[in-house]
Amino acid sequence: MAADLEAEVPAIDKSLLECSAEEVAAKWLQATDLPKEVYQHLTYYVPRIYCKGPNPAPQREDMLAQHVLLGPMEWYLCGEDPAFGFPKLEQANKPSHLCGRVFKVGEPTYSCRDCAVDPTCVLCMECFLGSIHKEHRYRMTTSGGGGFCDCGDTEAWKEGPYCKKHDLNTSQTAEEEDPLVHLSEDMIARAYNIFSIMFQYAVDILTWEKENELPPGLEMVEKSDTYYCMLFNDEVHTYEQVIYTLQKAVNCTQKEAIFFATTVDRDGRRSVRYGDFQYCDQAKSVIVRNTSRQTKPLKVQVMHSCIVAHQSFGLKLLTWLGNVIGYSDGLRRILCQVGLQEGPDGENSSLVDKLMLSDSKLWKGARSVYHQLFMSSLLMDLKYKKLFAIRFARNYERLQSDYVKDDHDREFSIADLSVQIFTVPSLARMLITEENLMTTIIKTFMDHLRHRDIQGRFQFERYTALQAFKFRRVQSLISDLKYVLISKPADWSDDLRQKFLEGFDAFLELLKCMQGMDPITRQVGQHIEMEPEWEAAFTLQMKLTLVISMMQDWCALDEKVLIEAYKKCLSVLMHCHSGFADGEQPIMLNMCGHSVETIRYCVSQERVSIHLPVSRLLAGLHVLLSKSEVAYKFPELLPLSELSPPMLIEHPLRCLVLCAQVHAGMWRRNGFSLVNQIYYYHNVKCRREMFDKDIVMLQTGVSMMDPNHFLMIMLSRFELYQIFSTPDYGKRFSTENTNKDVVQQNNTLIEEMLCLIIMIVGERFSPGIGQVSPTDEIKREIIHQLSIRPMAHSELVKALREDENRETGMESVIEEVACFKKPGLTGRGLYELKPECTKDFNLYFYHFSRAEQSKAEEAQRKLKRQNREDTALPPPVLPPFCPLFASLINILQCDVMLCIMGTILQWAVEHNGYAWSESMLQRVLHLIGMALQEEKQHLENLNEENIVTFTYTQKISRPGEAPSSSPSILAMLETLQNAPHLEVHKDMIRWILKTFNTIKKLRESSSTSPVAETEENIMEESSRDKDKAERKRKAEIARLRREKIMAQMSEMQRHFIDENKELFQQTLEELDTSSSKVPDNSPTVSDTKLTALGPEQTRVTEKRQVVTCILCQEEEEVKVDSRAMVLATFVQRSTVLSKNRNKIIQDPEKYDPLFMHPDLSCGTHTGSCGHIMHAHCWQRYFDAVQAKEQRRQQRLRVHTSYDVENGEFLCPLCECLSNTVIPLLPPPRALFNRLDFAGQPHLTHWIRTVSQQIRTFCLLQDEESASSNCCGNSEKMDQLQLPEGFRPDFQPKNPYSESIREMLTTFATATYKVGLKVHPNEEDPRVPIMCWGSCAYTIQTIERILADEDKPLFGHLPCRQDDCLTSLTRFAAAHWTVASLSAVQGHFCTLLASLVPNEKHGNLPCILDIDMLHLLVSLVLSFPAIHCQDFSGVSLATGDLHLFHLVTMAHIVQILLTSSTEENGMDQENTNSEEELAVLALHKFLCQCTGSALKEISSGWHLWRSIKAGIMPFLRCSAMFFHYLNGVPAPPEIKVNGANQFEHLCSYLSLPSNLICLFQENNKIMNTLVESWCSNSEVKRYLEGKRPAISYARDSNKLIDLPDDYSCLINQASNFSCPKSGGDKSRAPTLCLVCGTMLCSQSYCCQTELDGEDVGACTAHTYLCGSGVGIFLRVRECQVLFLAGKTKGCFYAPPYLDDYGETDQGLRRGNPLHLCKERFKKIQKLWQQHSITEEIGHAQEANQTLVGIDWQHL
Repeated sequence: MAADLEAEVPAIDKSLLECSAEEVAAKWLQATDLPKEVYQHLTYYVPRIYCKGPNPAPQREDMLAQHVLLGPMEWYLCGEDPAFGFPKLEQANKPSHLCGRVFKVGEPTYSCRDCAVDPTCVLCMECFLGSIHKEHRYRMTTSGGGGFCDCGDTEAWKEGPYCKKHDLNTSQTAEEEDPLVHLSEDMIARAYNIFSIMFQYAVDILTWEKENELPPGLEMVEKSDTYYCMLFNDEVHTYEQVIYTLQKAVNCTQKEAIFFATTVDRDGRRSVRYGDFQYCDQAKSVIVRNTSRQTKPLKVQVMHSCIVAHQSFGLKLLTWLGNVIGYSDGLRRILCQVGLQEGPDGENSSLVDKLMLSDSKLWKGARSVYHQLFMSSLLMDLKYKKLFAIRFARNYERLQSDYVKDDHDREFSIADLSVQIFTVPSLARMLITEENLMTTIIKTFMDHLRHRDIQGRFQFERYTALQAFKFRRVQSLISDLKYVLISKPADWSDDLRQKFLEGFDAFLELLKCMQGMDPITRQVGQHIEMEPEWEAAFTLQMKLTLVISMMQDWCALDEKVLIEAYKKCLSVLMHCHSGFADGEQPIMLNMCGHSVETIRYCVSQERVSIHLPVSRLLAGLHVLLSKSEVAYKFPELLPLSELSPPMLIEHPLRCLVLCAQVHAGMWRRNGFSLVNQIYYYHNVKCRREMFDKDIVMLQTGVSMMDPNHFLMIMLSRFELYQIFSTPDYGKRFSTENTNKDVVQQNNTLIEEMLCLIIMIVGERFSPGIGQVSPTDEIKREIIHQLSIRPMAHSELVKALREDENRETGMESVIEEVACFKKPGLTGRGLYELKPECTKDFNLYFYHFSRAEQSKAEEAQRKLKRQNREDTALPPPVLPPFCPLFASLINILQCDVMLCIMGTILQWAVEHNGYAWSESMLQRVLHLIGMALQEEKQHLENLNEENIVTFTYTQKISRPGEAPSSSPSILAMLETLQNAPHLEVHKDMIRWILKTFNTIKKLRESSSTSPVAETEENIMEESSRDKDKAERKRKAEIARLRREKIMAQMSEMQRHFIDENKELFQQTLEELDTSSSKVPDNSPTVSDTKLTALGPEQTRVTEKRQVVTCILCQEEEEVKVDSRAMVLATFVQRSTVLSKNRNKIIQDPEKYDPLFMHPDLSCGTHTGSCGHIMHAHCWQRYFDAVQAKEQRRQQRLRVHTSYDVENGEFLCPLCECLSNTVIPLLPPPRALFNRLDFAGQPHLTHWIRTVSQQIRTFCLLQDEESASSNCCGNSEKMDQLQLPEGFRPDFQPKNPYSESIREMLTTFATATYKVGLKVHPNEEDPRVPIMCWGSCAYTIQTIERILADEDKPLFGHLPCRQDDCLTSLTRFAAAHWTVASLSAVQGHFCTLLASLVPNEKHGNLPCILDIDMLHLLVSLVLSFPAIHCQDFSGVSLATGDLHLFHLVTMAHIVQILLTSSTEENGMDQENTNSEEELAVLALHKFLCQCTGSALKEISSGWHLWRSIKAGIMPFLRCSAMFFHYLNGVPAPPEIKVNGANQFEHLCSYLSLPSNLICLFQENNKIMNTLVESWCSNSEVKRYLEGKRPAISYARDSNKLIDLPDDYSCLINQASNFSCPKSGGDKSRAPTLCLVCGTMLCSQSYCCQTELDGEDVGACTAHTYLCGSGVGIFLRVRECQVLFLAGKTKGCFYAPPYLDDYGETDQGLRRGNPLHLCKERFKKIQKLWQQHSITEEIGHAQEANQTLVGIDWQHL
């Protein structure tokens, strides 16, 4: 590319080459003022080397810079020739035990999930393969570039820190010895001098900001007037804008503009113009003016060429420094020292600080160079890494605000180094204690979010793209905080405690600004106008979720810290509450004899917020008090007595009521923003620190207060207090107020409230609330996910929470609760729940969404029905609470709860008088069940001294007090058990009563007096047995009834058939005729030998063929003179069989396709879906499609999945892509076959006759061309010696109807157009050739597929292929009737001349360069054009047979000439059978003919074997061809894979099984023919080894071999650089699966022009490699890409699966991937069957988004 832009490269200045590095260095060694000397040298030489013209010449510049500038420094540094000095240094140096390999973009990195301290610890491929981690669970990702390999860093790995390679380097290491001991004093001094001068120079020049003068010491004596207009990269403008602007500003071509733009994007800047100041300034003003309309303009500077030259050298210097310190740790240490040394200006004046602080002012290229240097120096030297970390932490605030203002991506910012520093545990600890890093990060973060409301809470503006961009930058601070906290301290110093708590204070400040942010009020009346901003707040919450969890984990590790943190959090919460003074007056609530004071507050009327991080953090810490037992050890240190439970529960309760009301539809008018907030509140990404903690807070509240009070407050907040506290309120309510909505709302609210109580009591699977371990919690999550349906591994992972190490903990427990089922050819592996785990299923599991809950309920009931159990879903047995929460359980047996339960049951009993719902009852039954389970457990775990305080059974047995003497709960349950309207809940009620009785027994047995079973119990048992018997009886009756009805029906059927016998017989016959011709059952041939061609051909009576049109549903018989019926077909160019993909037809208009080369470089394939239409119906359908397309194009500008302009359409029935139709015909040969009354001549005679006829044609044609000048044609005719019975003036009549003729032409023209890529022209003489070629090629592809799958010829063809081949062969045989007779005759003459030479046809291809099947098909199908004028009585079949024999013999000669038979000791069975002797004789004859250039071979056995193997594909294809041409059914032996296939084929094709007999029978003529074939000069050249030839049998083409492990591919791709943009890494490396070429896809750099359009590398490649169709693997995305033409493409599942049977498109999960051979075979089969285009069509129809993609740019 650069070459096009290259102006004259100036000749190299002689003085530069004469400069001697050694002399300069010697001069420097003597110098007193070294800096001045060096600067003078640079001032003189740098501008003479760099920037000498408009375009950089990197090779020349590097060569000169090494010679003139770097050479002297290396001499000076080594004190001798660097060629000796550097190797010496390397030898003295101890190799580092750190790997430190810096990752390239897209390189594979590996992280061990078992041993890595955190997910940022990664290994490069080499270290990984040599480490112990490859046997562990690991993740594989592709690097974004810039990080480095952590092998050898003991702090990064729990075990196995070294790979085999770096392990060797650790053995002798005396810890931390000074690396300078290996260097001499002299060397140290010299290194110090040169490093400090050069580093200083590089930093000064790179951070220099003036555009027109140089830094002091570098000023030029005479300054030239040469400037560069330098364009800088930014992330705001798109490629298109930059390209367009450049074309205007520096009037360059689009190609050049694209080159500039890609370079600017890659390096960060590029000069776009070179010349004097004014010339460059003019370009600058155009660029600025053009890009400043919408956004800030592009940054452009006009810079003096000297400054650019020095900057270029500055970058070169930094790279050089990086290389030099690689030779020795000592030099590295010196460079670090130089870099971090304080300058004269005090704070921040060291060189490293200067570079860091001007980071955002530097361009991309400069940044990446100095970041690389920092990585290879400061981060590889442990002592200086620490010092650098301190500098980094002190400048943290400035670096971050620079980054936030800058617009470059994170990886180009110095701030990105935080991941290298903060994730090292020792550094992170040190920075927290010494530099107070936690507080710094949080304060910096708070400073960036300045918008607050009056209460000081965060307030976010509308979330525009710019806001989101800024906010994303600010979030990187949270990642830094995460890095600092990721490794937790094992031992705490007082300093660490103090500084952590200071950080915790800052963090509480942050949370305090979030507490109550984005408050909302219910919209009443009209819908909200503007959706309020909610995304920013939730993004913040999501980002902070992990940090909040990690803060709690840190607190849990130290008791003192935990107590302090708890106190701080509580006081902040108190402070927030006092700020929230809702000012509501207090009210008293009374119920069941209890009363409580609370405030009047309605969620549906006041402001409410979903963000309560402070309350939730306190809830988390409260659980930790219980888990770590601090609450019991030091109660005196904790402010537990000051807690006010009503205050704690207030806000979380409001939040949960808000969710309930939203679900009840009371907040509909608040729009989607609220729905989204509720969704995320429950979502797995946020719920741990939102919804879950709210439940915990309520549990905390209940455990500290009277449950009656809690329930009354809850009723009040749910706005249900009235309903439950007023007797008969419900009845009044339902009679007075018939507003359906209000009733519905109240019902939903009651359901939601009951659900919440179930959660408060039942959710005790967090360690600290219940007595469980962390794995129990995960197990329970998995059990409930799998209760919905079996799930794939990735779905489960998504449904579980990830911790800071991206782990869910699933793998450790999944085996206990689920079984894995492997996937088939499609789909993915699934986990299924083990049956014994269903007992733990809780219908009201708190993480179920409503949809999931109903699915799970359905699935579990279905399972129970299958197992013949009753369908009750009782509450599972729960683990006991921890002591701190133990009193919580009393909520189930408190008076208010019993009152609520009683009321709802009462409603259910008198179900007509009240507004109630079944869900409500179901929840009450669940709660009763929970209480009974609880009591049962209390009784079972009873000790001597414990008294059971939980007496639920007694309470539910007591009837209500007077005056409202309601029945007891138990009595109501017994009533409900037989209620007809509650069929669904019977099982559950029965389970409750049964459990009640069990508990009663337990109580009695524990109260020692064993009382006999109560009557009630016996009654209940017997009633149940009765029930069961009754059900059984009913089922039996139903069964008998069914059987009776079935018997009656079949009887009636029989009668009907008997009565209407003749009608049925008729229908059956019709069915028989209309079923599409399957020749197996049609012929009336018994045990005769079946022969497919020749005079002996088996006669077959062809049956009527009646077909139905899929469009008009009418039947039509296929006849010669009827309306044409057609099949939808798709014709495409194909290279699937190609042995030479590089062949390109230069000029298709002049190309002659008559002979197909055996390399089959490009064929025409015809495929069909097999659906039949009338020709006129199809025409109408296609016209409609065309009209619709024109209308659509005016409306929308997108592509459809088919291209109507190219004649494409979708089959109306199966939507398969088609581009033409092929007519259905009766067998055509029967029409042309005349009576054969003459004796059938043998080969020699027949060839003589045909040659005479051909000679006649040639003479006649010469005559015709002459006769246009003179007359007297008829006399000439008489003078000609016409062969007997030959009438060349006879014009045969076309037997076909008009519509069939039209369709013959239609299909032929389509084949010609597609196959040659030319405009349609039905008169072109090449049309018939293309039709014959397509027939031959399609047969070849199908034969190859069958052979590859080891399938027999005719047994296994799907009917669509069978129909397609029948139609295609018959069409090709009939096409000559609509073509020009003389053209077809001419083709026949030329074709035959290639085998039987005559004087007229010279320079035909030699026998080695003709594909014999194509030749056979063309000869046989063009022969009728000659035969129709021959009335001598020789049959057509004779001609077929002789042509076939002739071609077969030519093929045998072809095989013998090209066979490379080695005689190397295959254990020969030299049986000297007749075949072998005959072959030897033939081979000897060939040797004579070729002048003994052919190698003599003595073993006939080998020759015969190679002939049989080589000719087999040809025979199989010929059998298919003649079978479809003549309709002779295949003998059953060929239809199965048995022995003697060869003999059976020969017999079917009327060949002798000793093929050499053909030569012997016709030896007279054959000897001359074989001689003429062998004497061709090309054959001689081949035998002398001067040219290649195809040998037989041709191997099948397959897709390339892929490696088993996907990371090999990633590695290969990361080493691939874009071929166009000098060594730059390709962003989307894409592998062609057909030929194995790696391409640079989806980028401007590799676009090429194709037919006047710019296309991407893949599209261009498809035309070279697959004639328009391609299969690619996008390596970075692990995605297969199918392309066809410019507008069609789709993505396809890759053949790589992880251990869970899932693909990983986009490599997001990072599980190791391995090749699934079956899936790869499936892709290969799609390719071999030419179904890629069809697959794309189906995909695009199914997924409209695929149509919108610009496939041509890939």
